[in-house]
Amino acid sequence: MTISNNNNIEHASLPQHVAIIMDGNGRWAQQQGKVRVAGHKAGVESVRACVTKARKMGVKALTLFAFSSENWMRPKDEVSVLMDLFMFVLTREVKRLHNNNIRFQLIGDKRRFSEKLQKKIVDAEQLTKNNDAMVLSIAANYGGRWDIAKATQKIAQHALAGDIDVNDIDEHLLNQYINLADLPELDMLIRTGGDYRISNFLLWQAAYAEFYFTETLWPDFKEQAFETALLSYSDRERRFGKTGDQVKAEKTEKD
Repeated sequence: MTISNNNNIEHASLPQHVAIIMDGNGRWAQQQGKVRVAGHKAGVESVRACVTKARKMGVKALTLFAFSSENWMRPKDEVSVLMDLFMFVLTREVKRLHNNNIRFQLIGDKRRFSEKLQKKIVDAEQLTKNNDAMVLSIAANYGGRWDIAKATQKIAQHALAGDIDVNDIDEHLLNQYINLADLPELDMLIRTGGDYRISNFLLWQAAYAEFYFTETLWPDFKEQAFETALLSYSDRERRFGKTGDQVKAEKTEKD
């Protein structure tokens, strides 16, 4: 499969970095009269659809919330199936990502995964590390609070070693130690499944992101639904603390 670049939205109005909380797999399965894990398997098709659409439309970074650090509390059978599914998808999809010039990376604490899965993750990251059309980040065993805590630990270690003056610690420095710091700022955060919260996902990165909530369950969130979300972003005015008049004046000057 080769993905071409065929945008329906002007590139300038597209979000460059989109994150998605992929919610509603279990409820979708229950509505279909199936076991919960069937929803997770069906959700893989939505992952493929959104990666394809993002690549076509010129989005530079797509970050997907696959498994939170709190999800270990789910039934053991479900967690086990999720880990097997993750392994299967990595095995099957990484070559497709590579062929389409997409870099893969995992953000989160990998230590709790099996050695076999950890190796599969490293292999996928190594294979795709030089790709530059888009970055697909999968957040697994990830939490926003964990992310911030790990960043502060690293800064503290450098401060103790004398490499950092404590008076130089500010939000700009902290941002350099947060996951995804090498990617464009997060522009848009989408949540499927009808809930209106971000569930400890990208707490730092989402400070000025535009939020988009939809009732659509994740297995039903395909290319058209994703494009609708992107279209909604193109209609928004991003002020970053300024007034609307200031933003309009700056845009007029650029034009």
